[in-house]
Amino acid sequence: MSHIDARSVSKPGLIPGQLGTADIIFMILACAAPLGVLGGLVPLAFAFGNGAGTPGTMLLICLVMLIFAVGYVRMIPHVRNVGAFYAYIATSLNKQVGVAAAYVAIIAYICASTSTLGAMAFFSTDFVQEVFGVTTRWEMWAAISVALIAYLSYRKITMAAKVLAVLLILEVAFILVLDVLILYHVGFTGLDFSSFTPAAVLAPGFGISIIYAINGVVGFEATAIYREEARNSLVTIPRATYGAILVLGTFYVFSSWCLVLSVTPEKLQAVAAADPGRLLTGIGEQYLGELGRHALNLLVVTSLFAAALGFANNIARYLFAVARDGLIPAVLGKVHPQHGSPYVACIFLTCIFIVVIGAFALAGLDPLLNLATSLSSMGAVGLMCLLTTTSFSICVFFIRRGEYSLAKTGAPLLAGLLLAIATCLSLANYSALTGTDSVLVNNLPFLFLVVVIAGYLHGSWLKRNRPSVYLKVGSTRVEEEVLVPAAA
Repeated sequence: MSHIDARSVSKPGLIPGQLGTADIIFMILACAAPLGVLGGLVPLAFAFGNGAGTPGTMLLICLVMLIFAVGYVRMIPHVRNVGAFYAYIATSLNKQVGVAAAYVAIIAYICASTSTLGAMAFFSTDFVQEVFGVTTRWEMWAAISVALIAYLSYRKITMAAKVLAVLLILEVAFILVLDVLILYHVGFTGLDFSSFTPAAVLAPGFGISIIYAINGVVGFEATAIYREEARNSLVTIPRATYGAILVLGTFYVFSSWCLVLSVTPEKLQAVAAADPGRLLTGIGEQYLGELGRHALNLLVVTSLFAAALGFANNIARYLFAVARDGLIPAVLGKVHPQHGSPYVACIFLTCIFIVVIGAFALAGLDPLLNLATSLSSMGAVGLMCLLTTTSFSICVFFIRRGEYSLAKTGAPLLAGLLLAIATCLSLANYSALTGTDSVLVNNLPFLFLVVVIAGYLHGSWLKRNRPSVYLKVGSTRVEEEVLVPAAA
C-alpha cells in the first residue's frame, strides 16, 4: 500500500490521504474565526447577556458540543460521504429530509461565508483609514478577497490548509500573549472565579449569551466534510472533531475569562455596553500600546479572511457531494485532474459571492450593518437547526439497528434536546443576534422553511420519477480508507 499512489486506491473523486488531524483542525478553527468571536460576539455577550457569567456559559456550550460529538463520530463508519449533515440525515431519517438538509446546509454556509466577507471588507477599510489615513472602498477589499479565495480553493486543499494554519497561529498566539499580560497584571490576588458560579452563569441575559456562545463554536461539525481527503479517516475525523471543540472551548473560556479579569466582574457589563465593538482593541492598547491595537485590528481582518476561506472550502465540498449524488447538475461534481479540488463548484461559488456582494454594493448598503448582520445570523440559525436534526437522526439510526448505549443513543438524544432549546432561544431572541429592529432582517430565518419544503418536494419527485438517483442520495461512498499519504 505504501508504494501506491493515493489516487489509485479510491473511486474517482477528491484525492484521499492529503489531510491529517492537525490540517483538519486548522481548517475548522479558521472557520470559527476565534479572534473575530473574541472581539465581536464575546463583548456583546458581556454587554447584553449575563456579563461576567459569559466564560461559564462558553464552558457549558462546549460541553454540549462534546456530548453531540460523541454520537456524531459514531456515525463515521456507517456514512462514508462528504455530505456530513446531509448524508447523516438522509441515512438516518429518509432521503427526502436529507435532500432538504443538503439545501439548508449549502444556503447556511453561503450566508456565513458571504457575511464574513462583508465584515472583513469593512474592517479592511477601517484599518487602512486608521493606520495610513487613506480612504478606500469596501468593494475593493471584497473583490480582492473573493479572488484570493477562488485561487486557493481551486488549488490543492493542502495549500489552503497551510494558509489557514499560518493565519490561525498568528491570531491565537497574539491573544494568548495578551491573556498572559492580563494575568500577570492582576496577579494572584486579582484572580476571580465567580464567572463560573451558577449565580453568574444563570444571571439575567443567560439566554442571549447562549446564542453568542453557540455562534462561536458552530462549524466544528464540518470535520466530516473532509473525510474523503483525510488520511485514515476512521481515526483522523474523530480526533479532529474532538480536537476542534477542545481547542476552541479552551481558547474561548480562558480568553473571555481574562477579559473579565482585565475590567473586573463588577464593572464589566457597563464598560462593554458603552462600546462593545472596541472592548478588545481597547484592552489590547492598554497592555500593548497603540501598536498592539493596530495589530489586533489587522489580525481581525486576517481572521475573517481565514473564516471566509474555510467556509468556501466547506461549501464547495457540499456542492460536490450533492452533485455526485445527482441532486444538482453533475458538472459541479467534477474534480480537477491535477489539484484534486472540486474546481467547478469553486468557480460556481465564486460567481455566487460576486452576485450577492455586488447586489449589496449596487444597493448602497453597508457591508457590516447590512450585509454581515443580516446574513451571519441567518447562517448561524440554519446550522443550529441542522445540528439539532442531525443529533436526533443519529439516535434514530442506532435505535433502528437495535444498538442502544450512552454513546450511540443517550448522548445524541441529550445533545438534541439541549440544542433544540438553544435553537428556540436563538429564534426567540433573533433581534439580539442581528442587532436591528428591521422586520425584514429579523424574519429571514423563515426562508429556511421554504427551502425545507422545496427540498422535501424535490426528494419526493426523485423517488417517483428518478428512483436510481433517489437511491444514491447521501449514499455515495469512499470504499477504501487511505492509511498513508501518496508521498509515502
